[in-house]
Amino acid sequence: MVVSKTVLSAGEGIAMPLRAAESLRIINLEGGQVVDLWALASDDAREHLSMEHTRVAISRLIPRVGDGLYSSRRRPLLRLLEDASPGVHDTLMAACDSERYRLLGATGYHANCADNFRGALAARGVQPNRVPAPLNLFMNVAWHEDGTLDFLASPAGSGDYVTVAAETHVTVVLSACPMDLNPINTGGPSDIGLEVLPAP
Repeated sequence: MVVSKTVLSAGEGIAMPLRAAESLRIINLEGGQVVDLWALASDDAREHLSMEHTRVAISRLIPRVGDGLYSSRRRPLLRLLEDASPGVHDTLMAACDSERYRLLGATGYHANCADNFRGALAARGVQPNRVPAPLNLFMNVAWHEDGTLDFLASPAGSGDYVTVAAETHVTVVLSACPMDLNPINTGGPSDIGLEVLPAP
């Protein structure tokens, strides 16, 4: 049973509460779309999903089904419940921001994930003091033996999805990444489907 369904438009952000044991399914409607994901503890927004703490806890660069996604206080806020995608995600890259687009050659304002994070939380009365590094779902960053990194097109197909379960009450923030100056969003930014699922 689905509690609610939402379409997150290409290039935009949203913040949504999840109660403990509820799940959120994030669906690549057209395929190839990267989604930045954050979570904040509902009882203290200073506690946030932390990729550096998650990597330490799971001893991997990319989480697998069953892995906890850990906070800045070293407790799991979310758990990766399902991954019906190629399993290609990223925990290394900061959210895109205005300066990132300027460095890529953009002129004037460009929508970006950092502003989407701030704006989505501001709409819920939360003013974050920083933008943590997100879990970049469906993002294909290749790492090589010589230490170099490549930004590649997302291999996620139409209908591929990831489901995360809340380990405690959280606010989940998502950005359908608006990047159009490198190839990470295959075919350009597109919409994302969101489904909230009840606690089992």
